[in-house]
Amino acid sequence: MNGWIDSFEAYAQTLLGEAKAPGAVVGVKKNGEWLYQGTFGYRDREQGLPLSMDTVFGIASVTKSFTCVAIMQLQEAGKLSVHDPVVKYLPELRMGAEEWRNKITIHHFMTHTPGMPPLPFLDGAMKRSLEQDPAIRGTEAEAELQKLPYLDTYEEVLAAISDFNGAPLGEPGEVFSYNNDAYGLLGAIIERVSGQPYEQYVTERILRPLGMSRTVFDVQELEHPEDVTVLYTTKKIEGVREVMAAPYWHDAPAMRAAGFLKSTASDLLTYLGIFCIGPEADAKGVLSQESIRQMKEAYARCDGHRSYGYGLMVAQGFPDGLMIEHGGSLKGISSHIFALPEKGLTGVILCNLDGVSVRQLALGLLHTIAGRPAEAQLYPIVPIELPIANQVEYTGRYVSEEWLSATIEQKDGCLRIVESDGLSYPLIPVEKDGFVFKRGNYVVWIDFFRSPAGEIVRMSYALRQLLKEKNKEK
Repeated sequence: MNGWIDSFEAYAQTLLGEAKAPGAVVGVKKNGEWLYQGTFGYRDREQGLPLSMDTVFGIASVTKSFTCVAIMQLQEAGKLSVHDPVVKYLPELRMGAEEWRNKITIHHFMTHTPGMPPLPFLDGAMKRSLEQDPAIRGTEAEAELQKLPYLDTYEEVLAAISDFNGAPLGEPGEVFSYNNDAYGLLGAIIERVSGQPYEQYVTERILRPLGMSRTVFDVQELEHPEDVTVLYTTKKIEGVREVMAAPYWHDAPAMRAAGFLKSTASDLLTYLGIFCIGPEADAKGVLSQESIRQMKEAYARCDGHRSYGYGLMVAQGFPDGLMIEHGGSLKGISSHIFALPEKGLTGVILCNLDGVSVRQLALGLLHTIAGRPAEAQLYPIVPIELPIANQVEYTGRYVSEEWLSATIEQKDGCLRIVESDGLSYPLIPVEKDGFVFKRGNYVVWIDFFRSPAGEIVRMSYALRQLLKEKNKEK
């Protein structure tokens, strides 16, 4: 009966061990009842302190779905529509041409489709907390940090975005590119429409009604602050990768709507339950069934297998039925939530180290529950032919203002992606301008995009759109 648990735990031990993760918790419920509770390692490695389903972790971008629940509540109350232009609530926004800007709606912000390029302002919003973090002192990041402006308020973020000179990726609604800055501004809209600080609104209208008493924006607010994880991060010391305690929490008061909640496996499983309940009742008064349905809609393609809803990724072709999910990553944080609403299955994985493949762990969990091997390939890879002569147009370096980059090179008769850490992987063509590559057992999808003239100009990578650098004339 517990064969799948043994299989999953062996897989989890291997994956977490390879990542050198100090601690992780995994919780799964079926129709609101516990199906699995697993803890691996420690909340404090040095002191050997244990983990529980009530240990508080950072959840980073998992916060985005809470932001969208707040927007949907305000729509239900008749205070806004997701199809309102954002300039109605943020008149200071002056980015780009007026005609283009006026077309951007709240819906476009919620689905990462405003047409804005990746923006570099999250670190400015986090600057004060980054400056105080001992883990950053003496690193290259500290020098880069000094060049950034302080972006402490919504107004300062709006001004910075308005002064940004990057060209739009496309018309609003046309292009998906993950955008933390847009989500930060959703917090400003919630604040201006509700008349309450974003954090207060979320706490009073979502967290308290659901009984999420250990979900907070600041761990100082916890009534019982003992069971909170220590944060860990990776540093290279004399060329060797070392995991070290880095307990200072990063924060961005002007972008909290993008990813700064802290929570527990128990609280998040309670929250995920609202996306699984039947049509006969609303979600404890938090959200109507119609709003929940809208949040789970597939609005924008992320890759060949997933789309984006409202603060949730949607996999309509998942082998076990519709799956909704979202991940999060910040220093000391790797988080992932998922739900199979049609099966009443909900799950949470929280880890106290950044850079851990928690989505891969989530897929291994779902595979084993369904009786498949944990390492099973989620979707078949069916290569198509790409003549060598056609490969060269994809080659080049792709960059974004968000300090993300990757290089596509042609080598030994095939294309390869070289990531910023120097690791290289062969690309497998699977559809026109669509490729996958395998990072271990994990399959990553990338798409290329063409100009009206047919030239490759952008690549989707890590959910962002990266621009192809033009060849410099010698």
